[in-house]
Amino acid sequence: MSELISTSRLKELFDRRGWLAIASGILIALSFPNPSLSFLAWVALIPLLIAMEESSPRTAFRVGLTCGISAYAFILYWLNIVFTQYGHLPWSVSIPVYLLLVLWLALFYGLSTSIARLGELVGIKAAFSLPVAWVAFDFIRSFLFSGFAWAMLGHSQFRTLPLIQIADLAGVYGITLLIVLANIVLHRALRAVSGADVPYPVKSALILLLLLLGTLFYGFNRLNSSDTPHSKPLRVALIQGNIPQDVKWSPAFREYTLNTYERLTRDASRGGVDLIVWPESAVPFFFQDEPLQAERIRSLARETNACLLFGSPAHELRNGKSTFLNSAFMVSPRGDTIGRADKLHLVPFGEYVPLGSVLTFINKIVVGIGDFAPGERAVALDTGNTKLGVQVCYEVIFPELARQYVQAGARVLVAITNDAWFGRSSAPYQHLAISTFRAIETRTPLIRAANTGVTAIVDQNGHIRTMTALFVEAYRTGEVQPGSGRSLYLTIGDAPAWLSVLLTAGVALLVWIKRKKITP
Repeated sequence: MSELISTSRLKELFDRRGWLAIASGILIALSFPNPSLSFLAWVALIPLLIAMEESSPRTAFRVGLTCGISAYAFILYWLNIVFTQYGHLPWSVSIPVYLLLVLWLALFYGLSTSIARLGELVGIKAAFSLPVAWVAFDFIRSFLFSGFAWAMLGHSQFRTLPLIQIADLAGVYGITLLIVLANIVLHRALRAVSGADVPYPVKSALILLLLLLGTLFYGFNRLNSSDTPHSKPLRVALIQGNIPQDVKWSPAFREYTLNTYERLTRDASRGGVDLIVWPESAVPFFFQDEPLQAERIRSLARETNACLLFGSPAHELRNGKSTFLNSAFMVSPRGDTIGRADKLHLVPFGEYVPLGSVLTFINKIVVGIGDFAPGERAVALDTGNTKLGVQVCYEVIFPELARQYVQAGARVLVAITNDAWFGRSSAPYQHLAISTFRAIETRTPLIRAANTGVTAIVDQNGHIRTMTALFVEAYRTGEVQPGSGRSLYLTIGDAPAWLSVLLTAGVALLVWIKRKKITP
């Protein structure tokens, strides 16, 4: 143990390589909202690549890990707002939990750089192995142990519309691969220009150029094409109630909450709308069990002559036991309940405790009604003119769920969320940035209603047509053209990401075989 914390160890951790890795992590963080300096992603890895030069695989892992820690420490700083202000955890607990998650995500950076360095030692160029490994480990962390598909490099480019249209071919992973390859080419070019005894990266630069030209050609072509069906546009009104989180579930504020949503809904629907959307848990009671309060909502749907979609907790019997769900109900213009969509991917330690029968000493961070259970399947809700795929809060970061809804018939994606947990931080903007990729991947527009913001309308090309500010009462209205339900991603899903996993495993296997031949 004394060796681990010795002065020499500390010096090793913060040597030149370490500071270069930290610099890369900071540049990566700055490319995300906020401040969303997306161009930095294209050069952010150059300090890391310098740190990897002539390193051992173990050192490559260490600098990759250091880069990941510095990146996610800045990107996810807002977790401490969730843990302390709303989860009521002391800082002595919040900081270690936050650092554990940061370390977990950083491990995948370290694995990517170590695989790339191992490949170099047996003759596999980093221009191939690092982009592929980076994508592979990004994909693995998106589902491993429930998954956390947050802040992948490609997400930083959410406003560069011509570039990100290839998400309907390879998901966000295609953009990530281009970014990593561009960093490698620039690093090698800088090394060659500086007089180092390394050749110019002619082949990899040509490959990068062809990929970028192809990507931009495809992107501009997609942006200028109109392959959406000529069906009737859906007139939508998205309501942002701005209900403070600390009073949201208080019975004393129930009347205030309903009055707020009724007032904003009437204002938003004056010009006539087809669909009104309230955020996650906008109705702070069991809609199923409160007939008097439920009638107010039904009457509002009749008054506005529109479908009304809203978040509310739900319950049902499963195997003879009462099960709680985080759900969205839809009421028809006649006031009838015509559908319910249940959240499929729950937040660990927020909506349920993993291994709850074992970890009995751990309480949920989010104090609510009880442990929630996931929905059983993706159910598209039918407005009569088009079908909706409703994703509740956190689950919009998982592309496979949007794919399931569109395959179930949805032609408009609806994200309802309560981002009040994030406070006035970068998180709501990061959340929005990630969700825009769901529209491109499935070629399906996405409308987003958030309790405290950001409420937005995103078209099928990922263009944010309108959005609100944070922590204001607001609404947004607009016409949404239902999507085509056609894209390569809908057909093949994450096959390109799985290919990256196989190629990465192939690199590791080749390294093992060659090293075994060398070892007597």
